[in-house]
Amino acid sequence: MKLNPNFLTHTTKGENYIISTGDTKFKGIVKHNSTVAFIVDCLKQDTTEEAVVEKVLEHYIVDDKEIVIRDVSEVIRKLRSIGAIEE
Repeated sequence: MKLNPNFLTHTTKGENYIISTGDTKFKGIVKHNSTVAFIVDCLKQDTTEEAVVEKVLEHYIVDDKEIVIRDVSEVIRKLRSIGAIEE
């Protein structure tokens, strides 16, 4: 899976955004935090959910791996719901 090329990422003044462009069902902008931005950056390359979890665990100090698994899964689920993920 990877980020649909019809969705662009942008950071300005410390704010992170995903912007739909072109022919997408979702028309809009998603504002998100830096952790979601890190997950989205991982999705710019073809990857798996498990690989994204491992990258998050390498990048952040986390006490509970299960929380990371749940959070990454939720972010990916939401991105899929707007068509921002290609399988």
